[in-house]
Amino acid sequence: MTTSNTGTGTVDPAVREELGRLRDSIDNIDAAVVHMLAERFKCTQQVGHLKARHQLPPADPAREAKQIARLRALAESAKLDPAFAEKFLNFIIAEVIHHHERIAESNGNGTAPAPH
Repeated sequence: MTTSNTGTGTVDPAVREELGRLRDSIDNIDAAVVHMLAERFKCTQQVGHLKARHQLPPADPAREAKQIARLRALAESAKLDPAFAEKFLNFIIAEVIHHHERIAESNGNGTAPAPH
């Protein structure tokens, strides 16, 4: 399979077909990731309400550390950069804690955010 070396020429139809197939797979994976994140956040919202009802802090640093270590190990076994996986999980954790803080505030229990 060959392509034009100018970047603007005609692309071999087989290359275009393979590119389309790969992009379709990427699109499907992206959709699955979004749906999985939505399900994850539904669960963490429930956790936030449970914590608020029982005046538990929005953050749980011990659990977060265990989850990060677990995700790093999973990433390594999946041949994914563990540092990337950790950054991704830290982003999600920060958003979850923010949601838990808002839930606690809306319940009026005055739970202060945990320091990080």
